[in-house]
Amino acid sequence: MASSSSSSNSHVVLQVGAEYPYPYPSNLSATSFTTVKLSGRDEYRMWKTQIICLLESRGMLGFIDGTFVRPEASSSSSVSGKEKVDELETHHRLWRRSDPLVKGWILGSLSKPTLGYVLDHLHQQRNATDFSAKDAWDELHNMYAPVVFLPDLLVVEDKSQDKNRTDDLQMLYKDTQEGFWYGIESALDFGSVTVTDKITNNSNTALHVAVGTSKKSGFLEKLLEKIPENTQLMDLRNSDGSTPLHVAAIIGNTEAADILVARNPELLSAKDNEGQTPLALALSNMHKETARHLLQHIDTDDDIQKDALFSGTTGVGLLVTLISSKDFGFAGDLLVHYKTLHTDAVLMAIAQNLPREINDFIHDIVVTDELLERVQDFVEPVLDNIANGRWVFWLILPIIFATYFILTYFILALFVKILEMLVSPFIKERLRIHDDAMELLQNVSWLIKRENHPTSYHHFYRYPILEATRQNAYEFVEKIVLHFPDAILSANEDGHNIIQYAVINRSEKVYNLLYQMSEHRNIYRTIKDSSGNNLLHLAARLAPSIKFNLISGAALQIQRELQWFKEVEGFVSPLSIIQKNSYNETPQMLFTREHKDLVIEGEKWMKSTAESYTITAALIITIVFAAAITVPGGSDQNKGIPIFTNHTAFTVFAISDAISLFASVTSLLMFLSILTARFAEQDFLLKLPTKLVIGLATLFISTTAMIVAFAATLYLVFGQSNSRILIPIAVLTCLPITSFVTLQLPLVIELMSATYGRSIFGKNRSYSCMLI
Repeated sequence: MASSSSSSNSHVVLQVGAEYPYPYPSNLSATSFTTVKLSGRDEYRMWKTQIICLLESRGMLGFIDGTFVRPEASSSSSVSGKEKVDELETHHRLWRRSDPLVKGWILGSLSKPTLGYVLDHLHQQRNATDFSAKDAWDELHNMYAPVVFLPDLLVVEDKSQDKNRTDDLQMLYKDTQEGFWYGIESALDFGSVTVTDKITNNSNTALHVAVGTSKKSGFLEKLLEKIPENTQLMDLRNSDGSTPLHVAAIIGNTEAADILVARNPELLSAKDNEGQTPLALALSNMHKETARHLLQHIDTDDDIQKDALFSGTTGVGLLVTLISSKDFGFAGDLLVHYKTLHTDAVLMAIAQNLPREINDFIHDIVVTDELLERVQDFVEPVLDNIANGRWVFWLILPIIFATYFILTYFILALFVKILEMLVSPFIKERLRIHDDAMELLQNVSWLIKRENHPTSYHHFYRYPILEATRQNAYEFVEKIVLHFPDAILSANEDGHNIIQYAVINRSEKVYNLLYQMSEHRNIYRTIKDSSGNNLLHLAARLAPSIKFNLISGAALQIQRELQWFKEVEGFVSPLSIIQKNSYNETPQMLFTREHKDLVIEGEKWMKSTAESYTITAALIITIVFAAAITVPGGSDQNKGIPIFTNHTAFTVFAISDAISLFASVTSLLMFLSILTARFAEQDFLLKLPTKLVIGLATLFISTTAMIVAFAATLYLVFGQSNSRILIPIAVLTCLPITSFVTLQLPLVIELMSATYGRSIFGKNRSYSCMLI
């Protein structure tokens, strides 16, 4: 029966008899032991050391090294008697209690992307809710442990083993590793060893070692000639179940892969202990050239081989791996070998990795080209008339005006050419990837439609289209709806359809598809979810935190939230604005409650920003006001007129000083008005950002004018007899101005773009298809 005992190190040991001790330190915080989160191969060694130290200190290492096996492994047929059955059940219960604790420690020490990746892999291989701590540990080892293909030499401890044979095995290993053919040939001719003998501690043969260490095709071909008769390459496997072709795929030895497949094509279909084919291993290890060579060796007429490679979980994994690495072209080449798809994993991978934002970048280039064409339309007649001698006509027009446009044309043309030279390779590559992705999406959709009944289509597109909506991948949504019109009705577990889900996740590009709908559009004006929330209620919710990460400053974040609320408010029916949901809240009430903390943060951000700039503006006012009273060079004692009144530099000083004073006073007043504002929700939409923009703009003007005034003063005082001092003064003047622009201009641009820029809600945007 079960018993328990306490140990001095604060963990409780639960055991069933003397053989089954299961520690259960439930009061231990594992985060204090695992300070390094596993996020990649570089952290694996440190992370593994931490976990092992933790488990060893608590006596729980057996859960990952195989000592504490899963109780179900015990044979129930060998158990007799009620006490024995009860003992086994107690053993089972205690193991199931401690193993999840270890599993939780391991999973809790992973980064979020790593955790998702591991759970996906475990879900493909076994039930995601029933894997053990050892399963998770082994999966992480396979993913991130340094790959070692040449382990320590096999040490033969069997005393009955011929010592000469042991020496020959060691010599065979050493010569194979070094590629020393004459030594290998001597050992093989002697007859005590063969190339199929196990020569490493994980049962690698000489062929495995040769493929893993040498890329000399001649060396491998000589070894293959030494294989004993009646020995098949398929039978040469190490302890991982890997054939030599698996090793070639893992390290990317393309030449060896070609040689091995040419000798035995069945190696392509061989699976190791993890169920991985050589093609899958080549792709997962990012050896795409090797994978392409393996793909070329596949017999397109061999249905058995194609089914083994391109069906079930293995086949889906190949496509998902390529899509995740953004190689949509290779994924398209691979797709032609598939007869059908059985899950939504491929569409889900496309939805998560579809390239986006390229259209906006191309739009900017197109706008620049259009502007250049417009300027060119104006400039060309001017140049033609000048070339034809009709220059007298152009004396009528202001010469400066004409010169301005001519210079603008040449400067803009030069800018566009330089821009094209710099970004053309990048744009072409981005366009190619984007086109490959869209073509793959289309081909996957056709394959689903061709091989499945229409009643089962929703199994393939439901979750991917919702994921695309969350990711704001509107092109994916468009294509899926084009192929599967019913996809527009897809809903998540909460009953939210695509447009509702787009509003919740602030996916403006998917939301803009609403304006391309015909009959469905009016439905969304009054539609409600299971909680009585209309579309405006959903817009009143707080946006996901990942969306806020793209916007700097709490004030701009609340401004974007208000823009969403106002946009949806203008779309829904007037009655929806005052409707209450199941919790008796109107959209405005819900918005106020959800954004209460964000408004407070926005107020703090605005005040701290305004306070910082207020000090700067006040200092500038003090300086320039004092400079205006005590003019450089002083004044005539009799008349009170400044001595340098007739100098051009003094005029520059006077004008700059006046501009700086007036601008800094304006800036100070704007920042003070921010500090005394009421900070209501609606003020963040336009009023407060406008004050901040004006304050920053006038502060920039005052700072620039102050520097110019100071430079003019320097020239008046020190440069009268030496005009060359004007050059360093001008250079030094540009330094603080450039620094100010570099540091503060991005904030001004972001404020102006968010407040006065083009709306993110493109109601008249042209899309490739009209949604029904």
